[in-house]
This record gives sequence, C-alpha cells and structure tokens, in this order.
Amino acid sequence: MNLLQLIDLAASGEDGSRQFKCDIRNAESLASEMAAFANAEGGIILIGVADNGSIPGLESIDVSRINQLISNAASNLVRSPLTVHTENILLENRNVVIVLTVPKGIDKPYFDKNGVIWLKCGADKRRVNTKEELRRLFQISNQFHADELPTKEGVDALDKLRFRDFLKTTYQQDYPDTNEELIKLLQNMNLATDTGTLNLACVLLFAERPEWIVPQFVVKAVRFPGNEIHQSEYLDMEDFTGALGAIFEGAMAFLMRNMHKVQAGRGINAPGTPEIPPIVFEELLVNALMHRDYFVSAPIRVFLFDNRIEIISPGHLPNNLTVAKIKTGNSNIRNPILVSYVAKGLLPYRGLGSGIKRAIDAWPNIDFIDDHDGCLFTAIVHHNKIEGSVESSVESSVESSVESSVESSTEGLVEGLVENPIDGSVESSVEIDNPVLEQFRLNPELTLHALAKTLEISLRATEKRVANLQEKNKLKHVGPKKGGYWQVL
Repeated sequence: MNLLQLIDLAASGEDGSRQFKCDIRNAESLASEMAAFANAEGGIILIGVADNGSIPGLESIDVSRINQLISNAASNLVRSPLTVHTENILLENRNVVIVLTVPKGIDKPYFDKNGVIWLKCGADKRRVNTKEELRRLFQISNQFHADELPTKEGVDALDKLRFRDFLKTTYQQDYPDTNEELIKLLQNMNLATDTGTLNLACVLLFAERPEWIVPQFVVKAVRFPGNEIHQSEYLDMEDFTGALGAIFEGAMAFLMRNMHKVQAGRGINAPGTPEIPPIVFEELLVNALMHRDYFVSAPIRVFLFDNRIEIISPGHLPNNLTVAKIKTGNSNIRNPILVSYVAKGLLPYRGLGSGIKRAIDAWPNIDFIDDHDGCLFTAIVHHNKIEGSVESSVESSVESSVESSVESSTEGLVEGLVENPIDGSVESSVEIDNPVLEQFRLNPELTLHALAKTLEISLRATEKRVANLQEKNKLKHVGPKKGGYWQVL
C-alpha cells in the first residue's frame, strides 16, 4: 500500500472491513478486534488514523511498542492464535501509519482470552449473544450443520409409507420390523441422533407432518397485481407445507398456473406454453430448499409480479461464495445431509453447483441479490407481457381483452341475449357452451383456483367471470365458502 492509497482509504471512512485507531495501548481490546475480523471476512486496522479520517500518524517511539503489542495480542490473547501482517506507511511529516491486516479465519470461531466470541457489526463489533449465531459460526467452520439439529420427535413422526418406498426404491431394503431396528437404521443413515430422536433433515424429508414440528420451514407464495407488494390485495396466494418433495411440487404448480403463457400461433382454446421455461424454476426452487439457512426461522417466499418473479431464501451466501462465483458453478454445501438425499431422487437434482448455471442458460434475464445485512438471498426472474401470451389474448387487461378474445363469443353474447332474448332455447344453447358453467356441471365442488388452472386464465379473470354469472342468476354457490359447492341454475 502506498501513501495515496492510504489517503483514499482514510477518506472512505470505517466499514465492516476497515477500522481506524489513532493509537493502541490495550492488547486485550486489540485482540477482540482481531477475533471479530477473523470470525468475519477479515479486514485491516489502520493504526495512526483518527476516527474522522485524519492521519496524524505515529511517532517512531510508538511504532516499536505497538508492533510488540500486536504480536502479543495475535499470539497469546486470541484463541486460536492468528497470523497477521503489518506494513508501515511513511507520511510526509515523517510519522508512520501501521496497516494491520487480519486474515479471514480458517479455524472459526475465534475467542478472546476471556472466552468471548466477537462478531463484526458494521464498523463496530459485538459479542455473540444467541445460539443461532453460535451455531452459524460452527456451521461455517464445518463443525456443525443445521440439518443435523436434533428435534423432539421420535420414529412415530415418520411417514412410514414414504420412508418405506424410499428404502425399497433406493436401497432395495424392507422397512424394519421393530422400532429398535428402525432407530438403528436411521442413525446409520444420519437421520437420527444418538438418543434416537429424528434430526431436522429427517423431519424435512420423511416426517408425516413436518409443518407441525417445524412450522417455519414452509414456502409462502403470493401473486400480486402490478409490480409492487400490496398489504391486502393479491390475485392468488397459497402456503405449501409437508415434506420437501410435496412443497416443491406445490410451489411449482403455483408458479405454472400464474405464469404468462404463449399461444405460439395455436388456437385460442389450445393450452399455452409457459413464457419462461419450467426448468428455470425447478432449479431455483431446488436450490432454495436445499441451500437455505435452516438456522434462520423464516419461510421461503415466492412473489409474482407483472414484470418479475422473486424467490427469497433465508440466509445469505455462505463462506466465500459470491454471486459471480455461483454463476460460474461454484458451490458450498450448507446442508450436507439434505443434499445427499436430494441427490437420490427426492427432488429434481442434476448435480451440485450446476443449478444456478443451468437456470441462467435457460433464461439469462435473472438477477441475484446476496443481502448480508438482511440475511437473505434473492433470485429475481424478469419477464414482460408480450404479444401472443394467454394474458394478453385471453385475460390481459380488465378493460378490453377478456371481452374481445373469449367472453365476446360466450358471456358477451349471453349478455346480449339476456337483455333482448330471442327465445329460451337459443339462450339455453349459448349458456351450455359457457366454459365456466360447463366445468361446474362436471364438478360442482371445483375451486376457483382449480377452475383458473383448467381454463388457463388468471384467478382474477376467473373471479370476474364467476361474479358475472352470479349476477345474472346463472350460477349459485351453496354452503360455506370452504366445503360448499356450485349450482348451475
């Protein structure tokens, strides 16, 4: 580092990787600063630079003293000892600034001499004060992983059919006859603790009701109107629970029914194909379920807007991973037990580290945000409404396209006949052709979500059609909102 670089750094101020000290006289305080940097991504301490960025420097008599203090703190007051690097920068006034570089630790977590673990918090530091933070430090150092966490559940919580089928398909092994044999098998498979309780990986993969045991580890999906989050207005919403396989299938179905469809030159009644290839969301959802931080008690969120889809996972990228690195196929296993079983076919899996790259190859218009402060990782898949999509030809804007493309030939015609009927038989024959009434005749218990999926239109367009028919006394809902049925009048 030269003098100009030093001046630029001082002018930039303190942050999470850079700290200023006008002087140092307390070795224990310096050791805590070193431990905090080592437990994070490493950093530098500029000794001889004031908090306001001015550079008074150190006199020569202080340089020797401080170098001795640095050596003592790094070797004797941090556990495990650190190997640090110092560099002296000569100022114009002949004073010196010591640039102390603390590397990112390879033996985390690091303690001070009193056994306190320190973490960086912006430009400052703080003590570790939660079990969650402590577990994450052990996870980073590969000493402990979230999917190993013990739960309070025994083998009675297993979905016996699911686990039996997995054993038969994957290992050609029968389900154990006794609980003792089952516990021993689960322990050998890294799915149970030494005391016989199921660990988190086992619950997420094979429990009958995982949401009763760990209700925070679900997927919440919402389709919003427009391009902003609304507090109370939405077009479609659903929570997905169960084992990871069921969560994946439910979330994929939600995405596909709310996805822009392209007719690709086919007739208006032909099912459209998704604008964005389904493999994009397969890879991003599997990545979220496998690699999210299960030390964070929060759900995965899937938000759909008119111009983008966001998949938001708890936990930023681990260790030294960056967005640039994952785009090239680099990976870091955060939940090794989950990954090992997903690779056996429990989720669509095509190889470690290749999912993000495969998604980008199929649809390059994807952004990734690694939010360390918010402890989130977000994949944003951009899209635009285009000519020929189902939304633009069948549903599109409320003002015109529904009536002009489909409803003009059914509900629009019916509306004219209701106002000026020719005779009952003509009106009756037209209503028989109404696709909404036809579906409810076939299945009176059909939900609006299922109807929208069948008709390949949005939930909003479906609700509009149903309300229109109810106003004309052509359709009636009987019974409670949940559990009732539809009656075609």
